[in-house]
Amino acid sequence: MNLFGECIISHTAGITVVHRDKSGMVSPEWISACKEERTSTMDLMNRVIDPLNMEKAYKRVRENGGSSGIDGMEVEDLGSWLGSHYEQLRSQLLNGTYQPSDVLGVRIRKPQGGYRQLGIPTVIDRLIQQALHQVISPQYERSFSESSHGFRPNRSAQGALLQAAQYASVGKTYVVDLDLEKFFDEVNHHRLMWLLGTRIGDIRILRLIHRYLKSGLLSEGLTQQREKGTPQGSPLSPLLSNIVLDELDKELERRGHSYVRYADDVKIFVGSRRSAMVLKEKVTSYIEDVLKLRVNREKSRVCKGHELNFLGHSIIRQKGETTLGVSSPSVDRLKSKIRQLTRRNRGVSFERVLSELHVYCRGWLIYFRYAKMQRHMDRIDSWLRHKLKCYRLKQCKRAIGIFRFLRKLGVPEYQCWITAKSGKGWWRLSNSPSVTHGMNNEWFIQQGFYSLSHNYKALHRKLF
Repeated sequence: MNLFGECIISHTAGITVVHRDKSGMVSPEWISACKEERTSTMDLMNRVIDPLNMEKAYKRVRENGGSSGIDGMEVEDLGSWLGSHYEQLRSQLLNGTYQPSDVLGVRIRKPQGGYRQLGIPTVIDRLIQQALHQVISPQYERSFSESSHGFRPNRSAQGALLQAAQYASVGKTYVVDLDLEKFFDEVNHHRLMWLLGTRIGDIRILRLIHRYLKSGLLSEGLTQQREKGTPQGSPLSPLLSNIVLDELDKELERRGHSYVRYADDVKIFVGSRRSAMVLKEKVTSYIEDVLKLRVNREKSRVCKGHELNFLGHSIIRQKGETTLGVSSPSVDRLKSKIRQLTRRNRGVSFERVLSELHVYCRGWLIYFRYAKMQRHMDRIDSWLRHKLKCYRLKQCKRAIGIFRFLRKLGVPEYQCWITAKSGKGWWRLSNSPSVTHGMNNEWFIQQGFYSLSHNYKALHRKLF
């Protein structure tokens, strides 16, 4: 019996079976289903090394690109290496003697502060892990939860967001916002291998995955041996993370809770604060006691939808309708990037600044396309034009340059001189009547300015 006093259910082999009955005994049905699936996967390695599967994995690794691992081999060199070493690699995988290389540790800064530890495998190990992923993933995909959206085929962040908004629209306005502390670094190897062993019968596959989990992490010239965790950056890591957290999915489903999970980001939607507080403590205990993971109790909280920051979005109430909004941190990051691109001392052309803004703002807008944020876009557009006016005016350098620039834009001569000889700073100067007249909206369009406000309206007409 689990923490909540319920029986444990699995969808092994495409059917729903019970792990344990109410007395806590292991279910014969579950044992039988696992035995059947293990029997069907006794020779799984042959499917991994099948030439068609390896070719597909090779193409995917080439498409993904990426940096080299500790051996220095680039993705472009993989084809020639396979041409002379494929039979040796195939033999090692078949007889279970292949030894993975250590992974190269790289730290990247998180938007909210701190660092995320990445592990970059060698190109050869990326190929093998991709081949493993292609064979194992379909086996687990058919039993994964419908509320799990991260790192899965034909699923996206937008699907998770729309499901979250749907829960809030039916009155489940309180959210249990769980923060799994350093999830990828805390995955328990013993429990993960036990989970894999219940459904995979080929011992060579299990040993190979275990070796990948134990691979050393080379960071700053020192190799660290890992006793837990599965580093982000490998093709196999996303699948293993979903296998670990599928237990949590099944637990929440069994209790009838409305939840959404994207990778290790878990949100549970309930109708009252009291229920949310109780549920938060129970789920936290389950995660720590059963799954052997850590919950950041300081960051985990109960909140309302408009306070949420789920994949950069909040859930708002607008004109009597519950819908997605854009979170404040997401708006702040957009403005921070714009400030970086429009720094007046960058020393690059105005055309290049517009081009870089176009690429970034277009990608940002496509990601947040379902959010209701017209007022945000109007304000940011106005602010961005102001910054661009500053940038372009400063490029004129001297008063005569400002005069000539504004005259070309059709500004009356006397207004050009007033602006050119003004002692105001660039920010105030760029808001003067002559600059506003010359560098109007039509001029910005001619220069190739990407308007967040205009494109947001056009995108929403297509979507809705």
